[in-house]
Amino acid sequence: MQLVILAAGMGSRFGGLKQMEPMDDAGNFLLDYSIYDAKRAGFNSVVFIIKKDFYEAFKNTIGKRVEKIVKVDYAFQDLNDLPEDFKCPDGREKPWGTVQAILAARDLIKEDFIIINGDDFYGFDAFKVASDYLKSLPRNSVGKYANVAFKISNTMTENGSVKRGVLLQDKNGNFERLIESKVERINGRIIASPLDGSNEFEVEENTLASMNLFAFNVDIVVHLKEIFPKWLKDNIDIPKSELLIASVVDKLVSTGKATMKILNTDSVWFGVTYKEDKPGVVKALKELVDKGVYKKGLY
Repeated sequence: MQLVILAAGMGSRFGGLKQMEPMDDAGNFLLDYSIYDAKRAGFNSVVFIIKKDFYEAFKNTIGKRVEKIVKVDYAFQDLNDLPEDFKCPDGREKPWGTVQAILAARDLIKEDFIIINGDDFYGFDAFKVASDYLKSLPRNSVGKYANVAFKISNTMTENGSVKRGVLLQDKNGNFERLIESKVERINGRIIASPLDGSNEFEVEENTLASMNLFAFNVDIVVHLKEIFPKWLKDNIDIPKSELLIASVVDKLVSTGKATMKILNTDSVWFGVTYKEDKPGVVKALKELVDKGVYKKGLY
């Protein structure tokens, strides 16, 4: 099983490349904790999706550490890496989204895999439930996807709005829809504003949210190769348009081309969306180290 890490974005709200921001006394990043946990859960290789400009700095920091414990590959998300017959418009600066990011690793993905954000902390149990799910599938399964979900109230920040995939379930707890939204606590209520421009809505504290920890079979790459160019036809000239993997999964499930199982985890998520979030993350990691959940220094 492979671990694919989405780490190509400059943290504009954070004010720098937050994936390479030390978060403990040993100089480890959140990425180090994710890879450490993923390795323990049975993932034996990692693919970093980064910007090519950051390759040397990334490899000489994170890369050289994790190469000691897992096989490492690199893929580069590039604005000009588009399907045949498409050309990036002049002046485009924003990446095309997580679908294009995953496609950057299309030649490196060889087996069932999970994706994660490079600037999130998921905890060991989240990786274990994803690993257990993939291991439970028959060999060469297709369209049997899963999402490790967290209570939305545990994924908020006091420092501004965040993007979350709000998971809607039917009365039996089965997956119904995933709505990519800007989420913010306003006057004690959690308000989700869908990124597609549809009406905002209130969500309960225990509503589940996707934090981009998806488990996929290799066939997802085939779907992305088919869907991405169709999307580009309608969106290539929209300056900040992006195609998100959550939206594609939602479409595949709604059209019967795939299923998605919601996996619950006991892990507590935390991350750094804004610079003001860092002290809380540093404190949380220190507490976990002090409790012996992680050994000091990790490697």
